[in-house]
Formats: sequence, C-alpha cells, structure tokens
Amino acid sequence: MYVWPPTIELWRAPGSLLGVNSYALAVDLGGTKIEAALVDPTGSVLSGSRFRATTGREKTTGELTESASTVVTSALAALPFNDELIGAGIGSAGPINVVDGRVSPLNLPHWRDYPLRDLVATLVPSVPVTLRMDGLCIALAEHWVGAAIGQSNFMGMVVSTGIGGGLILGGQAVAGPTGNAGHIGHVEVGGFDDTCDCGGTGCVEGIASGPKTTAWARRQGWTGSSGEDLAASYAAGDEIAIAAVKRSGRAIGQAIASATALVDLDLVAIGGGFSHVTPDLFVYIREAIAARAKFDFVTKVHVVPSGLSGDGPLIGAAALVHRSELVPPVIRVTSALR
Repeated sequence: MYVWPPTIELWRAPGSLLGVNSYALAVDLGGTKIEAALVDPTGSVLSGSRFRATTGREKTTGELTESASTVVTSALAALPFNDELIGAGIGSAGPINVVDGRVSPLNLPHWRDYPLRDLVATLVPSVPVTLRMDGLCIALAEHWVGAAIGQSNFMGMVVSTGIGGGLILGGQAVAGPTGNAGHIGHVEVGGFDDTCDCGGTGCVEGIASGPKTTAWARRQGWTGSSGEDLAASYAAGDEIAIAAVKRSGRAIGQAIASATALVDLDLVAIGGGFSHVTPDLFVYIREAIAARAKFDFVTKVHVVPSGLSGDGPLIGAAALVHRSELVPPVIRVTSALR
C-alpha cells in the first residue's frame, strides 16, 4: 500500500476506516502521449491528478522514460492526505510482453522491449503493478462504466493514431500468453493493398487509423493535414474527405465482421480520437458488416460509439486494479517444441 505522505504506513482494507479513499494509479501509453492519473473505485478520475506528456516517433528512449516518470510522479503527488494507493495499472499500445512487463509500441520505435512495468514499480514500490495492452484496458473500462455494461461477449476498440482492441468473451477478459490477444489493428482486410508498419499488407491500422486516412486523402489531392481538418472537410462536403472516411469505415467494418465470424461477438464499442471524425463513420462500418448477409451470427453484432469520456483509457488502466477479478493472470509458458 502506498499512502500519502509516504512516511505514514498503515494497512487498511480499501476505503474501510475514517472515510479513507482508495485509488489506483492509471497509466496510459500511446503513440502521441502518455498520461497518468488517480482513479477511484467508481471509475472516476480524481480532479487535479491527471498529467500528460507527449510521446511520438521522434522521441528518444531517454525522453520517453523522462515523460513516463514525470507523469507518474506528478499523479502520485496528487494523492490526498492519508488516502491510499492500492495498485497501479498500465495500458500500453502494442505489442507488449506481458510476462516480462515490456512494451514495444509500433509507433514508438525507440522503445523496443522497454521495461515499463519495472519503471513504474520503482516509483510505487509498495503496491502491485499490472501491465496489459491498451485495447484490453478499453474493453474493461467499457464493461465497467461504458457502453458494454452487462455484456459478456464484446470487443472494445480504439481508432486513433493506431487501431487496437480488446476482448471479453464469456464474461472474462482475454489476453493470450503474450498479452496481445485482440490486437485487431493488425488483422488484414480484403480489397486493400496498403502496407503496414508491422510488415503486413492490408492491416486495418495501416488503412483506417487517423494518420493513415489523412495520408490517403492527401495522396488524392486533399490539402488538409490532420484528423480535425478531415472532419471539417467532411462536414463541408469535400468529396475526397468523404471518400477517405468511407474507405476507413469499410475497412473497420470488414475487420469487425471477420472478428465476429471468429469469436461470435454481440457488441463492439469504438472510441479513440479518430472515431469522432463524423458520426457517419459508424454508418459505413455497419454497411460493411451488413454485406455478410447470409451470416446472421455476424450481422447481429452491434457497433456503437464508446460510452466513455476522454478519460476512458485511464479508466481502463485503473480497471486492472479495481476490476482485477476480470483480468487473466500472467502465466509463463515454456515449451519443448522448437
């Protein structure tokens, strides 16, 4: 247990005595930013505890490490007097190595097998630290306080700088032996030949993420430079912007249809910055799914916007602590097969 001020070390059951509140330290690592905050057992982010630093392709290992350390220590300093920290949860863009606590986000080339879990653990040495992929964290958050409350078979999905996802099947989160299960961004979809940074061709992330969609639009002659610009052009009726968003929605819909064919999903909740480019994005996603007309078990899947605010990724990281009963344990697998 971590208690502020740090000289006080009293064990309490979370929130049990004298109005003591228990918090999880939540850390969210993505391609453009890293954030940390304190989150209570209701899924609310403590006011004044949320801190952000930029990441990005150009950042060195040292710069990324400094950013992570700064946001974590800043969030910890906001822990109210005599309240308690009961754990830390980290959601990271993939791929990750959940057994060793290392991260290798595709969009952060200077962090390869970086020991992020160990870094956070050195800053909060008296509480458990759990690392999972950000897509799984989003799924946990949607199940907890978002659009998937009461759902047992669904996917939480992020469409932003990259595209990620996480699965809850049969009421239990699914992580896989390396922690990368549900990484739908690197499912290939038919009819596209875009190359992806992972080495694949036709990955939905390489087609439909915010940066890839705007890059495609620029190649067609559009003159904007960001997802926000694309949203404005779409709203103004720009033909290239409309074509770009339709293309993105089609690819996302095809990927969701494939995932549903594989694991029989009932619901997909989509968040992330680029998911807000226009409400019509969801129309195009649903149209692509509806093309599987002879497979009722695929077309039954409901695709909805995230029920979370911009705090969603942090809430999901905190769910690794506050909703730990849903989180699959880490099992180190060794095999004699080579």
